[in-house]
Amino acid sequence: MRELTKAEEQVMLILWEMKEGLVKDVIDRMLPPKPAYNTVSTVIRVLEGKGFIDHKAIGNTHIYFPIISEEQYKHFALDKVMNNYFENSYQSLVSFLVKEKNMDMDELDELIKLAEKLKNKES
Repeated sequence: MRELTKAEEQVMLILWEMKEGLVKDVIDRMLPPKPAYNTVSTVIRVLEGKGFIDHKAIGNTHIYFPIISEEQYKHFALDKVMNNYFENSYQSLVSFLVKEKNMDMDELDELIKLAEKLKNKES
């Protein structure tokens, strides 16, 4: 799997939400100023080439749909951030979040409970 550009990610977020759609449908869901049809069409073809989406043809119309789930991409993106910025240490990540986001004790307790819950699932 490869990292998405900002434009590719914007299109994927829309396709993940819609499940499938035409280029026009993707553009309709974009915020103004909306890009040109050809721009979005090119991004979609690039995503198809990268293996993120596929299409079904109905006559001259192509209906696009994701073949990589949002969940799969989240895992990929998190792994990349963990490797590049936190030396693969979840402790470093949590420490960063606590300091950077000024988490209060309730939020930190929730995070600890979630970690314990996930740890118990793995056991």
